[in-house]
Amino acid sequence: MTTSDSKTEAPSRSLRGKSAISWILGLPPAYYVLAILVAVAPAVSATLINPNYWFVILKQSAPLGIAVLAQSLVMRVRSIDLSVSGIFAFAIYLASSGQLNNYPPLMTVLMPVVIGLAVGGVNGILVAYVRASAVISTLSVSAILIGIVQYMSAGRAPGSTPSWLRILTSGNIHGLSYSVVLWIVIAALISIAFRFLIVGRYFRAVGDNPRAAETTGIPLARTIFVSHTLAGALTGIAALVQVSALAVGTIKPGFDTFMNALAATILGGVTFGVDRGGVAGPFVAVVAFSFLFAMLTVFGIQEPGKLIVQGVIIAFAAIIYGARAGRV
Repeated sequence: MTTSDSKTEAPSRSLRGKSAISWILGLPPAYYVLAILVAVAPAVSATLINPNYWFVILKQSAPLGIAVLAQSLVMRVRSIDLSVSGIFAFAIYLASSGQLNNYPPLMTVLMPVVIGLAVGGVNGILVAYVRASAVISTLSVSAILIGIVQYMSAGRAPGSTPSWLRILTSGNIHGLSYSVVLWIVIAALISIAFRFLIVGRYFRAVGDNPRAAETTGIPLARTIFVSHTLAGALTGIAALVQVSALAVGTIKPGFDTFMNALAATILGGVTFGVDRGGVAGPFVAVVAFSFLFAMLTVFGIQEPGKLIVQGVIIAFAAIIYGARAGRV
């Protein structure tokens, strides 16, 4: 090797090193959180590093994971969906109250998806065409659904969920729950759609600059409507998975699901109009949150403490995003 060749290779290696560092620093905060948790897990409990325990964590994460995919769709177009709790509460009540027992099992399976699709359509009309505030309108819809559940149940918890439906969570392929397989398939389909279909280009354009997107001929209202409708359908699927994981029904609205979905979406790199995390970022964020809550449980930390930690992590993500924006 000549002297000139060695001089040429040195800057090349330096550029590759800087590029690798820049790539690592550009990852969504979820990757940092998961890496830290995995690093300290052996010192906390040997159970946390057992491969079989990771299958359990993934199974428990599936409903939240699908709900996060739904939330990421609307946040990509600078909107938000706060109706998650209402859809979950309504679907869980109908599935466990026995009101669908006289109908074919397919009705119970389709019911949460249909409810989610309808709620998503209403949200889309209010936000995209009526131009109502996404926060106020979707929160209102959620409150209406929860109110209906409270009225129908008279404040009492319903019965048990159908035993045959639990196979969605209890059944597995080589240890991987069917619900996790469903989560991965949905994530893959969304990733493919955003990469190769025109809907992905529309979502990115609206997220970057809604007015500019509308000026160039992109149907702004329709894109926002589609995002809310699809998000509603996905939330319905997430509710179905949650129903399958429950032995006994509940009328609790599930505010923790909404909060965790919003937090994981942000931690995974998807904020209002910004999509640095793609589909993988929110996926990693959901796993990180589930792993974190498992670790906190080992320490005996109850729900209030978990909420505090959750808030700290969201603030941590906001600081990172702010620092990056300052560098740009």
